[in-house]
Amino acid sequence: MRLALFPSRQIGWYMARLFLVRTFAVLLMLVLVLQTLDLLGESGKILSVAGNSEADLWAYVGMRVPQIVARFLPFSVLLATLITFATLSQNSEVVAMKAAGLSAHQILAPMFAASLLVAGISFVFNDNVVAPATAKLKVWQDVDYGPVPLDDGVRTNVWVREGRDLIQVRTVSGYGNATQLQDVRLYQRIDGSLKSVIRAESGRWDDGAWRIEKVRIFDLSKAEQQQLPALVVGRGIDPERFNRKKVDGDALGFFPLMRAIDDLKAAGRRTDTLEGILWHKISGPLSALLMPLLGAIAAFGLARSGALFLRAVIGMALGFAYFVADNFALAMGNLGAYPPFIAAWAPFLLFLLIGETVLVRTEE
Repeated sequence: MRLALFPSRQIGWYMARLFLVRTFAVLLMLVLVLQTLDLLGESGKILSVAGNSEADLWAYVGMRVPQIVARFLPFSVLLATLITFATLSQNSEVVAMKAAGLSAHQILAPMFAASLLVAGISFVFNDNVVAPATAKLKVWQDVDYGPVPLDDGVRTNVWVREGRDLIQVRTVSGYGNATQLQDVRLYQRIDGSLKSVIRAESGRWDDGAWRIEKVRIFDLSKAEQQQLPALVVGRGIDPERFNRKKVDGDALGFFPLMRAIDDLKAAGRRTDTLEGILWHKISGPLSALLMPLLGAIAAFGLARSGALFLRAVIGMALGFAYFVADNFALAMGNLGAYPPFIAAWAPFLLFLLIGETVLVRTEE
């Protein structure tokens, strides 16, 4: 029996079924609660826009639910693991399987297989459902839940940096010398401090610079505002700077993001943050494989110790510590402190070793 990778077929199907049913039941509960809370916070913003109705609330739910599912599926796997193991341990089923000659890894094998299936479903779901829903939701949120303009090449919320100054443009339309800017804001800074804010209703490319019209200049040092009919700014900032589309790694699937990274590399642009997101599209779903290992302490502690609740708490703490470490590593990767591969995979490998160590120490 100890030479077999899996226990008997009956035990394997029994444990996998328990694990999967509890995983998706916990996920459904979390999605219902979290989506309700999220909708309470966003419904006021959506309905405050003229013309929006209950149908727009359901449209928001349809775009937001996939994000919640993707975010909390690993949490669901962790909680389902703890519930399953606590039930098996409390009913002495783990003791019976160990008495039949099964090792700890053989008992965990059906749950590993089931969690691998969950990871595969999560990867496909993220690529085909979550990424398109995220792209649509971000476009809608950029216009404050108002009518979304047709995809006619209009770029929204474009930022350009020139020296110490920052330029924000609400909408950019057209290409080349015909580029038009709407709702322009120029933040002028000196020695890291904001000196003045220039606002203009529109702007256009004119003889190597940008001519902005209906200008309001607010000088922060004097607390004075000045109005001008037109002003020339941004000399040397070519229209292509406003036409570059920002690549949002969360709004692209794995293979489209990979192609976008290759294009950016060919253009000589930094891609460290996007590479971290790319690797995390694999390591994120695979975190479901860690949960049975991290939660195994709830089943393989000393059964006669009577500390089932304490072991479940320790398993939950290990799981949540992984999520904290994962988010921390991604943040360090975004700041450039960690290489992209390390930022995406270091927490996974670290907690894989921790889970194996805890399992061996408590069982073997």
